[in-house]
Amino acid sequence: MSELDHIIRKSRDARNGGFGVLSTGEKLAVALVLNRPDWLASMDYTLAEAIDRVGAQWLALIPQAARVLKDEAEQAQDDARQ
Repeated sequence: MSELDHIIRKSRDARNGGFGVLSTGEKLAVALVLNRPDWLASMDYTLAEAIDRVGAQWLALIPQAARVLKDEAEQAQDDARQ
């Protein structure tokens, strides 16, 4: 499984049921992917601290992961309308 796939899978799980059993780094990445500053705040992290903790490699994947999840949500809405 690629790092991108890992982040997307963890983000889907969190979107559908919360954090569950994730590492701190995974929780921070998921909060960034899902644009959930409230989750960062609940973990007592600022945006800058979360970016630093996630690291450059995962940070570079976050926009792509967010697009994948957004596209999935839009497709699900379109399917529900039909």
